[in-house]
Amino acid sequence: MTKALKSNNKKRLILRLFEVLLMTFTILQLATAKVFAASSIDVVINGEGSDTVRIIVLLTIIAVSPFLLLMCTCFGRIVIVLSFLRNALGTQQAPPNQVLVGLALFITLFIMQPTFADIYENAFVPYDQGLLETTDFIEASCEPLKEFMLKQCTTEDVDLFVGLNHDESVAQLSGTQLPMHVVVPAFITSELKRAFVAGFLIYIPFVLIDLVVASVTMSMGMIMLPPTMISLPFKLMLFIVVDGWGLLVETLVQTYH
Repeated sequence: MTKALKSNNKKRLILRLFEVLLMTFTILQLATAKVFAASSIDVVINGEGSDTVRIIVLLTIIAVSPFLLLMCTCFGRIVIVLSFLRNALGTQQAPPNQVLVGLALFITLFIMQPTFADIYENAFVPYDQGLLETTDFIEASCEPLKEFMLKQCTTEDVDLFVGLNHDESVAQLSGTQLPMHVVVPAFITSELKRAFVAGFLIYIPFVLIDLVVASVTMSMGMIMLPPTMISLPFKLMLFIVVDGWGLLVETLVQTYH
C-alpha cells in the first residue's frame, strides 16, 4: 500500500509539474505574440528611438549565445582535448575546470575572431543602421558561421545528415546554401571525431610511462605502491620538457587555419 501511495503521489507531482510548464509556455507564447503585434512601439534609449523587435532579437541572441558558443564554434573540441590531457596526466582536478573552460574560451575567441568580425561588419552594422530586415540579418549572420563550420566538416558527415534529411530540395544544395539544421550536427560530429583522435594521441606517451613504471615496480616487488604515484612526476617532467602547453595550444590553433 505504501509503495502504491508513493507511486500515485509521484504521478500527481509529475502531472502538476507538466501543467505548470504548459501554462508557463502558453503565457510566454501569448506575451511574445503581443510584443510582436505591438512592434511599432518605440523604446527610447539615450534619447533615441529603438524598434521593439530589434531589442527582442538582440536579447534572443544574448540568451542563445552559450548554445552558439558550444555548438557553432571550436569551443567543444578544445575543451574536450584539454579534458583528455588532464585525465592522461592523472592530476585529478589540476588544473581545475574553471581554468580549462577559461583557456578554451579565450582560444576560441582567438580562432573565431575573423568570423565574428565578418558577422559584425556585414550583418550587425547594416542591421543596426536599418539597412537590413530581421530575416536578412539572421541570414547574413549565418553565412560566416556556415563557411567556418563547413571547412571543419568532413564530406562523409555532411552527406550523412543530408541523406538523413527527408527533404529532397536539401539534397540539391551545397556549401553555404545548406540549412543550419544540416550543417550544425555535421560540424558537431566532425568536431567530436577530431577531439577523440587528439585525445588518443595525447594518451599514448603517458600510457607508455605508466606501463614502464608499473613493470619496474612489479619487478622490484613493490606491489602495494600505486604505480600512478610514481609515474605522475615523470609525466609532469615530460610535459614540461617538451613545452606541452605551448605545443598543444599551437596545434589546436593550427588545425583551424
